[in-house]
Amino acid sequence: MIDVPHLRDICVGTSSKIVMLVVDGLGGLPHPKTGRSELETACLPNIDATAGESALGLTIPVMPGVTPGSGPGHLALFGYDPLRYVIGRGALEAMGVNGIDFQEGDIVARGNFCTVDDHGLLLDRRAGRIPSALSEPLCGELDSIQVDSLDIRVYPVKDYRFVLRMRGNGLSENLTEMDPQRTGVALQNVKALTLSARATADAANEFVRQARLTLIQEERANMVMLRGFSGMPHLPSMAHAYQLNPAAIAAYPMYRGLATILGMHVLATGETFADEVETLEKHWDDHDFFFIHYKPADTAGEDGNFDEKVRVLEKLDTFIPRIMDLKPDVFLIVGDHSTPSVMANHSWHPVPFLLKSPWTRAQGPPSFNERSCALGVMGTIRAVELMPLALAHAGKISKFGA
Repeated sequence: MIDVPHLRDICVGTSSKIVMLVVDGLGGLPHPKTGRSELETACLPNIDATAGESALGLTIPVMPGVTPGSGPGHLALFGYDPLRYVIGRGALEAMGVNGIDFQEGDIVARGNFCTVDDHGLLLDRRAGRIPSALSEPLCGELDSIQVDSLDIRVYPVKDYRFVLRMRGNGLSENLTEMDPQRTGVALQNVKALTLSARATADAANEFVRQARLTLIQEERANMVMLRGFSGMPHLPSMAHAYQLNPAAIAAYPMYRGLATILGMHVLATGETFADEVETLEKHWDDHDFFFIHYKPADTAGEDGNFDEKVRVLEKLDTFIPRIMDLKPDVFLIVGDHSTPSVMANHSWHPVPFLLKSPWTRAQGPPSFNERSCALGVMGTIRAVELMPLALAHAGKISKFGA
């Protein structure tokens, strides 16, 4: 609907409220010993009860067989075709952190501290997930690096993440990434995808070379890798297209940045999901669409920790009654992608979802997992189709045509 003027014209503003709970990395795969996924293993009485009154289905974030990053996965959930609207991870991070000086013409990249061995082979893509207390002083050291005539800045984000900002004439975002997405191999050099990007690629590689020299004595964070190079993004406003007053509640900067780009009002919140739910309750009367984000499931999945993913899903379940007590007109539990613990990474597998409204009572099996959602009345749909469904169930779409 973002791309089709005639469909945007039938969106109407109403007082009904939508809550979209995005469980990062929601989907999983069966454990080889039990044959049950994380969702099937977890005890989820509140989510299962909600599923019994909901319409269930599966979403495909991008297209069959394509493993999405978090950015494309979230864009699709909000109705933006991720194959059309491509945003580098750097811009998502940069726009989600207060105090980052990011202007038109700048190029930003998402940076990871990582661990390499004496031969330059990658041992840990996230440097053991070092905390911010350790990474922030290292960002201060990297911030002193000078590359040619460019204005280079390094900003800490959270834990092992940082933002590299390059400012100068003729910079380009048409660059490859350094992350090989696996360990035991060398990091990739940044390469130019166009002739005009060669100077920017050279500058990025020079920054990395100096960063290695700066960090070489560190035990874990002894190297950096860059990905998601991006200039300033420009996307249609979700608020305008859907006639909404949308709000975002997310502790992680990247998701706040994405929400800012899409025209949501980003609500200040604390670091925990309990803080996020409290923020939702505090601002309930102020908005008609709430995006609330739950990160721990993805972290556990990426770490290959099946039991931990089960545990954090069970922890999420305890918050569902507080959300339902607010009586949203439409409530969705969705995921931006699957992160099966047995793969320790994002995957291409369809993602479970539920949608509850006054029009979906007793439509779903009384359980929420990959198998029950595969049998749900919604079937398997593209994730970009979720927003029109949510709007329709909230009475926010009028009839199309005569």
